[in-house]
Formats: sequence, structure tokens, C-alpha cells
Amino acid sequence: MQYLFVVLLAMNLFTSTLFAVDARLKIEKDVEQRVRIALVDGSTDQSSKVFNIFLSDLKISGHFLADTVHHQGDVSSNMLPPTLKSQEYVLRYSLNQQSGTELNVRLLKSSDGTQLFKKSYSIPTTDKMPFLIHKAISDINDMMQYPDISWITRYVVYAVYSAPGLSEIRLADYTFNYKKTIIRGGLNLFPKWADKDQRSLYYTSYKGTVPALYKLNIYNGSKEEIVSSDGMLVCSDVNSNGTKLLLTMAPEGQADIYEYNLGSRSKTRVTDFKGIDVNGKYVDDENSIVFISNRLGYANVFKKSIHSPATSQVVYHGRNNNACDAHGGKIVYSSRESNNAFGGNTFNLYLTSSGSSDTRPLTTTGTNQFPRFSSDGSTVLFLKQSGRSSSIGYINLTSQQSLLFPFNDRKIQSIDW
Repeated sequence: MQYLFVVLLAMNLFTSTLFAVDARLKIEKDVEQRVRIALVDGSTDQSSKVFNIFLSDLKISGHFLADTVHHQGDVSSNMLPPTLKSQEYVLRYSLNQQSGTELNVRLLKSSDGTQLFKKSYSIPTTDKMPFLIHKAISDINDMMQYPDISWITRYVVYAVYSAPGLSEIRLADYTFNYKKTIIRGGLNLFPKWADKDQRSLYYTSYKGTVPALYKLNIYNGSKEEIVSSDGMLVCSDVNSNGTKLLLTMAPEGQADIYEYNLGSRSKTRVTDFKGIDVNGKYVDDENSIVFISNRLGYANVFKKSIHSPATSQVVYHGRNNNACDAHGGKIVYSSRESNNAFGGNTFNLYLTSSGSSDTRPLTTTGTNQFPRFSSDGSTVLFLKQSGRSSSIGYINLTSQQSLLFPFNDRKIQSIDW
């Protein structure tokens, strides 16, 4: 019973409620700082879905102010109608999915029709179509020498409950227009990318009596067991060169954080508290961690050096801060704003840093949870629930643009980006 209580309580710090982002939150960058661009669809079979993916990529970049009218026209033409002369650029595209997927794009300067960019993209399948659009917009962004947005081309990995005692691990693009199940059968939870190239991931399997951490190559299907432990076992972070892991383990009944060396197959205990310490994240050049602990009697964010016992409180706001992520010195966390014992509570996201007490809100309403930084730390992914509606949300911290995508899948257990 003690083992079950610890597992459920510690997992609850990750999955306590389905959170999501603020649908009404509008953080807009000054229009003058974004270039006006119109899309002209030259596809034989024109699709509002494809058009909307283009719009989403352009908006979340923070560098483009896209015309929301779905214009049609020949992709090869340099002639621009008078209605598009008010735009600075025109992006002509055509998408064909008769055999695989082929995308052709051309960027024109609207003032004189000068072609600035032209490229074709193709893949042998149709389901990964969104990634071609993401790649095209990322390339155009680079050509115009704007700050990098290649994070839009990356996978999101997440676990969902499929039935009592069963779960699945899935891949998605950031808009969730592409989704694919890669692990099914049994209780498989807490997926975490193992490398920057997103070729492998770690996950915890509860198939046996003792939970085990596995590493899976998503391209060739090879799998190896890394470590197993009584109680619970979660990989919450991987260091920059992929040689060390932060693990939450409970071999003695209470959850603590350990650093695991993949080369020596040895582990070092980082926290030692007679309570709950979970969700360790590297900060400050990987010399320290931030983590969630109940050492104040409620869930809150703390910081600790990996090599010394000193522990400090990071967040002094809220009475239930039960989820966090870190990138460099930046920390994003979820904080409960209400205390409703018989109904839904409001959880909002806040941004702070490991070396400063400055904190600013990122959301204002709803239930917002599972905050995750992009690989470059410029954007935060999160899950928002408002009433019966769930959405995947993004906040670009640099451009201050936000996006929401409806999420109609099963209940998310955990997510990584």
C-alpha cells in the first residue's frame, strides 16, 4: 500500500489534471515589426487544412503578418493582382498528394514580382505532409535571415491512456495534424527524447513487477533496457551530450532524484528528502537542477546543486506549483490559482529564471499544464483545458505570439518536445 501511494502521489505531480493554454490570451507583437505576406494556393486540390498550417507556421514565427484570405492562382505565375500589392511578399505554393506528397513554393516580392526563393519538397507518404510545410516556412525564414524557427520541424512525443492499465506513446508534429502511435501494449509512460536529433527516446514500462526504463530508436525499432527500480522510475531530463540522465526513483519508498551515468552505468543520489522530490531538470550549465518537491507541505519548485547539499526555493508564488521545465537559466512552471475542492481549478503558467526572482505570467485563464520549452528555449508548449475543451498551446517568448490547436485525442499522461 505504501508503494502504491508513493507511485500514485508522485505520478500525480505530473498528471494531476489535464491542463491547457489560454485560448483568449492574445500576445501580439507590433504589426510594424512583422512583414506582410499573402498566400496564393496553386494546388489542383485546394485544401483549407493545408492553408491553415501555412498560416500557423507564419504566425508562430513572429516574423510574418499573414493575410488570412485563401487566394488561388498559378504557382508559376509572376503576375500579381492589384489586391495583393498592399502586401510586401507573396508566397505561391502547390501541394500534390496523388503519389506521396510534393510541395512547391515560390516567394515573390510584391512590388515588382521578383522571385526571392524557390524550392520543391517531397516525401513518399502523405501522412507527414505537415512537415513539408514546416520545413518550407523554416527555410524561407532562414533565407530572410530572421531568428531560427526550426523547432517547428521537430516531433512532439506524448503518452495517452488508451484503457485502464494501458497506454500508448505517439509522435506528432507541433500542430498535431500528424499523429502516429509508435508504442502500444501494456503501460508505457513518460517518454523523453534521448538526443537532439530525435532519433531515440526513453520511456518507462510497467509491464513487469518492477518498472524499467527503456531506450527506443524510432527509426529502426531497436530497444534496450537502461535501468530498473522498485517503486517508480521516470527519466525527466537528459544532459546536452546525452551521457547523463536525471531519474526520479523510489527504491526505498520515497521519490528522490538521481543522476545516472550511461557510460559507467552508475547513479548518484542528488536529493535526499523524506518526502516527494520529482521532475528534475538541468539548469545553470548542468551544474544544478530544479525540481518539484513537497518539502513545504505543498508542491513547489526548488533548486539544488548536483554536487552540494544546499537547496533553495525558486518560486514564492502560489500554493501548488506542480509542474516545471527548464532551459539554460529559464524556468517555466504551472501554478494553481484557485482552491475549489468540488470543481475545476485554474492553473496558469509563469516564466522565471534560476538566478532571479523576476516572474511574469504567460497565461491568465483556464487550466494550463505540461509546460515544455522548445529545443532552443524560445517557445513554450503546453496543454490547456477550458470546460470540456482541450487544446495544445504555444507561446513564442521572443516574438510574443501565441497559438492554440484543438486536441481531441485521449487524455495525455506526459509530453516532450
